[in-house]
Amino acid sequence: MTASCVFCAITAGRAPAQVVKEWDDAIAIVPLGPVTAGHVLVIPRAHVADFADDPEVTGATARRAAQLCRDLHLVHANLITSRGAEATQTVYHLHLHLVPRAATDELALPWDGVRTTAEEASR
Repeated sequence: MTASCVFCAITAGRAPAQVVKEWDDAIAIVPLGPVTAGHVLVIPRAHVADFADDPEVTGATARRAAQLCRDLHLVHANLITSRGAEATQTVYHLHLHLVPRAATDELALPWDGVRTTAEEASR
């Protein structure tokens, strides 16, 4: 645990959060700005900076998110995480966004399926 980490404070019960589900090794909460109805964050209790920091913790957290997806009967969903500022990470404690999806949600992901080369992107 890191004293200045908001997710460490939440998982330890020292900071408020709307808890959806708790496990011995992780917690699922509603984020402050959910992007769709039912959007949750699945956060390991162990302080791990990002998904590459500790593959074992990442795998266990992903399993928790997958089971929660099944428990909530989500047919369409995204499971999203980031590593580093360039990849949009803002809280440096691993967290997976479980985002329920619907054809009418109008949520645009940060990519559109069109590939560009690094040279094209820098123009």
